[in-house]
Amino acid sequence: MPSDLVCPACERVYEAGPDEPWRCGCGHPLEFVDRPYPSGDPLPLSRLDTSAGLWTFFEFLPIEQHVTFHEGFTPMVEAGDWNARFKLEYVFPTGSFKDRGATTTLSRAVELGVERVIEDSSGNAGASIATYAARAGLEADIYVPADVKQSKLMTIQRADARPVCIDGSRQDVTDACIDAVESGDGWYASHAWNPAFYAGTMTFAFEVAAQCNWTIPDAVVLPVGHGTLFLGAYRGFRLLDEAGIVDGVPRLLGAQAAGHAPIVERVGGDPFGESDGESEIADGIEIATPARGDEILEAIDATGGDAIALGDDPIESALDRLHRDGFYVEPTSAVAPAALEQYRDAGVLADDEDVVVPLTGSGLKTL
Repeated sequence: MPSDLVCPACERVYEAGPDEPWRCGCGHPLEFVDRPYPSGDPLPLSRLDTSAGLWTFFEFLPIEQHVTFHEGFTPMVEAGDWNARFKLEYVFPTGSFKDRGATTTLSRAVELGVERVIEDSSGNAGASIATYAARAGLEADIYVPADVKQSKLMTIQRADARPVCIDGSRQDVTDACIDAVESGDGWYASHAWNPAFYAGTMTFAFEVAAQCNWTIPDAVVLPVGHGTLFLGAYRGFRLLDEAGIVDGVPRLLGAQAAGHAPIVERVGGDPFGESDGESEIADGIEIATPARGDEILEAIDATGGDAIALGDDPIESALDRLHRDGFYVEPTSAVAPAALEQYRDAGVLADDEDVVVPLTGSGLKTL
């Protein structure tokens, strides 16, 4: 049976079903009632059957596998002069880490008997939800900004989803999408609100731990818009720690785009990041009000982490360097590597610390 949902704030429980709410009546995001743990000791990576991709970790997931391309177990490679390891999240089926959440979210939709899903996105999440909805045989409406990248728009259209282009800010897109959801037009497959999406993104942590022989790095530097990968990493590492599989949780260090840095503002400003002016190129994380902002701050505090904002100059410099090193990623993917340099220069990260950085989106999506 599909897991019911619960509000962590007021403890109200909602029965699973196609008409389940997308958030609690008190306004708080919902979570799964079920929180499964694995049993026994994990196998070493050399003996782990990873042919199911991220669904290798089904024992951790409160969702049954229904919709998948066997995505996941993305490569983690030494990054040479960067003095870090990059996890290549841009090699997913749609060229974005958002496929982690799409496979679990659409699997949840199938569990519930949903017929139509609705999502709002700057592009990557929408393309991913549209693709996995096509795999599931479900209809999909994807709300996107009117100036969405053509490559992402084409991915949505070619998957036979219906793009709904909205003029205005990214928040205007979300507002229009929520109006449609509240009108009963479909089930909200939101990468920001739906707990099924975070069940998928927490597999990032499981893979990192397995690829590190069931140890953890000292720190992980991640981009933060709505924080879907940031919070997924935190949830995953914390679950591994609670299960006794790893010892501790790495520091989580966030990276936001200047002019779109609400988390940086809430942690106390930006003492060493380059945040003069507004970033124009990191469109994937231009989020003014993250749906789970309080949770992001809790994750930063709990792990001894931090968050900084970066302007276009350091992002473009990091992007050029990534491309020269053979990592063909989109501009938003360069925010975390640019932040890595800032954190090292400021002494937040020592040169000998083990650091993992995800590269989140393919450069093929910049057209």
